[in-house]
Amino acid sequence: MLTQHAQPIAAIATAPGRGAVGIVRLSGKGLAPLVEQLLGKLPAARMATYMPFPDADGQPIDHGLALWFPAPHSYTGEDVLELQAHGGSVVLQMLLAHCLQQGEALGLRVARPGEFTERAFLNGKLDLAQAEAVADLIDASTETAARSASRSLSGAFSEQVHGLRDALVHLRMLVEATLDFPEEDIDFLQQADAAGQLARIEAQLQGIQQQAQQGALLREGIKVVIAGQPNAGKSSLLNALAGAELAIVTPIAGTTRDKVTQTIQIEGVPLHVIDTAGLRDTTLAEVDEVEKIGIHRAWDEIGQADAVLFLHDLTRVGDADYDAADALIAERLKAQLPPAVPVLHIANKADAVGPLLEGDDTHLALSAKTGAGLDALRQRLLQIVGWQSAPEGVFIARERHVHALRRVAGHVELASAHLNTPAPALDILAEELRLAQNALNEITGEFTPDDLLGEIFGKFCIGK
Repeated sequence: MLTQHAQPIAAIATAPGRGAVGIVRLSGKGLAPLVEQLLGKLPAARMATYMPFPDADGQPIDHGLALWFPAPHSYTGEDVLELQAHGGSVVLQMLLAHCLQQGEALGLRVARPGEFTERAFLNGKLDLAQAEAVADLIDASTETAARSASRSLSGAFSEQVHGLRDALVHLRMLVEATLDFPEEDIDFLQQADAAGQLARIEAQLQGIQQQAQQGALLREGIKVVIAGQPNAGKSSLLNALAGAELAIVTPIAGTTRDKVTQTIQIEGVPLHVIDTAGLRDTTLAEVDEVEKIGIHRAWDEIGQADAVLFLHDLTRVGDADYDAADALIAERLKAQLPPAVPVLHIANKADAVGPLLEGDDTHLALSAKTGAGLDALRQRLLQIVGWQSAPEGVFIARERHVHALRRVAGHVELASAHLNTPAPALDILAEELRLAQNALNEITGEFTPDDLLGEIFGKFCIGK
């Protein structure tokens, strides 16, 4: 019996629903006989051939384009057949069923999510970072994210990782040589400027880390929670940022009972903005059970936020009860949020009290009603998350890439500490460099556990 990766696979490669064109894709080793059986002849390689797609009785299921890619010149590195038919779901299901029936003897089966790209990785057509970029390009929510994913797919990220890896390998070679020939009079490390090499590695790593963090922002975005007392203008601010009437706005306290989420983009960075129920004392008589649940959920969202916009109603500032309630919210925010999560205080309803006040790093004044001050808020949000406007040099990255680079940085830092001691422990230095290289190789898949591969490709769409 063929192993799972040796079995030929087939799937509908286009999204469900009706469309002008739909694609059924097959991949496997030695598919030529099956292709001849399906189509009556073997189409010319890498050329679109218009022809009927017959069923078992020779009657055409549909007419369309057949594209034949013999190995290794294909997306997966295996033989690949693509049948481009009309995009009706029934037609495509009929084509897929016929392919599976005819290929039963070869072990043809329905592909798992991401299995075509997984085979491209396993067959050396893509490294792991490039394979992930395929899914990121499909899932891109902004134009900037799509362009950055395309850069990663073309190998921009991988090239930088490989360059850093080569530098680590060269330094490891010098250290290992010193360990192997301790009796030599020549100090290999000093002669080869090992300290200088390690310093250059650290600088190179820092640059890659910065770009990867920017790329992770483009892919993941940030979660921004709007918090504050009832009627502070939270829903109005969400509507103003989104440019649409998403949340109901009334002067009645407790109008917002549950969160309202909208993804917006600022300079290509996706921001997942969440409007929450107004925060107030849940023991008050006018707070019903539904609103209590909404307030509880609001605090849950705040606890998971990357940034919090704490809204203050300028028309009520100075009222003793209002100020006391704001102070209690501020205390809880300070206690609940990690120090790394910024809280930006927003003085709203500036249109009702006069000209906009001067803001600083943690305080801004605006009017959600008129839009005054919104541009300053957008730019401040980008500053909070550390975004730098250089999208042309950014590649898409994932959190696992960022974590891997942090581990590399940790090992390189320890290696530097050992190297710069009066009597360097070369065996420990060599081990730290080895661990740094292994962490780096996880990014491109040269050193990756199988369970991680399953997790990565399992999140792809079927047919890709």
